[in-house]
Amino acid sequence: MKKITALVLAAAMTLALASCGGGNNAASSGAASSGAASSGAASSGAASTAGDYASLDPVVLTGADSTGKGAAGQLFGEMVAAKVDEITGGQLTIDYYPNGELGADADLLRQLQANDIQLFVGQTAPVVSFVPEVAVYDLPMVFAQYDGATIDKVLNGDSQFNTKLSEAFNAAGFQLMGTLQNATYRLTTSNTELATLADFDGLQIRTMENPNHMAFWEAIGAEPTPMAWNEVYFALQSGNLAAEENAADTIVGANLNEVQKYLSLTNHILYANMMIMNQEAYDSLDPAYQEALNQAVAESLTEMSAQLAQIDQDNKADLESKGMTITEYGPEFYEEVLAVPGVQELYKTIDASVNGLGATLQEELAAAAG
Repeated sequence: MKKITALVLAAAMTLALASCGGGNNAASSGAASSGAASSGAASSGAASTAGDYASLDPVVLTGADSTGKGAAGQLFGEMVAAKVDEITGGQLTIDYYPNGELGADADLLRQLQANDIQLFVGQTAPVVSFVPEVAVYDLPMVFAQYDGATIDKVLNGDSQFNTKLSEAFNAAGFQLMGTLQNATYRLTTSNTELATLADFDGLQIRTMENPNHMAFWEAIGAEPTPMAWNEVYFALQSGNLAAEENAADTIVGANLNEVQKYLSLTNHILYANMMIMNQEAYDSLDPAYQEALNQAVAESLTEMSAQLAQIDQDNKADLESKGMTITEYGPEFYEEVLAVPGVQELYKTIDASVNGLGATLQEELAAAAG
């Protein structure tokens, strides 16, 4: 029933957008290139009241994610939907479908590209196939030494990195609304202790089907094995897999503590969830609705990022209480990993593939850290 409703709402949105006229497209073109989170205007300017939108035609957007139940991506998308509804008094609404109700990440991104849905929330890895520059997030451990506030200045602030990446999204037909993170990362679970770099040698580990992720694990001696997520628990249980890598909330949600003994804080990839909008849909919104949506995203980023660190700590504590042994690493471990020739070569390969955006990211992170 909900899927039928989504189709009806999508049709209603098409009619509403058509009624906005070409004038709105011209008025919104400047806003569309800046991104909701980077402008700061949404959070610093005076908030509009619901009455300010009463004269506008109602618009319904369809948003979706394929995250696990209760994961940060779902909470982010649902918070934005609730806030934009409140800000506009129900004039601009988001019919939100979490947990893969409308498909897996690649399916959702294709739907977003076709404007069949208007908003997508998800991690960075699947976005690379649609916006190649997002591969910059595949640089292993590039964020590991920085805190969330420092990272946020570069990802969502007035930075050259954010500007260039937003332009890449625009060129692909998307609008990057914002990136949610707070220095939480993808971690590694296993049935053997991974205390040193040498312990990763020969480790059969489930990874995303991402060439850069797989190249990283190969570089440090592991054996990356892409596998559908719904098969992972049973593969670990049967011993066909020895390890996997994921964010703490996903590990908790999948009950992997039942089939894995160790949680290693490898912090190899930043756990970031992007909110992306179809560019045509964004440009077609009345500027007042654009501002409301930008405000909702900016407020949600602020509130959610504050929660993320606590959620991450709670999830790790939960896994430890259920019997998992946590392995932490000092700076020397990350230095040793980054000194591996294969990892250094991967850095060069990724940076070349994203037209130097990797170097820009590293420079601006260092500058933001002071």
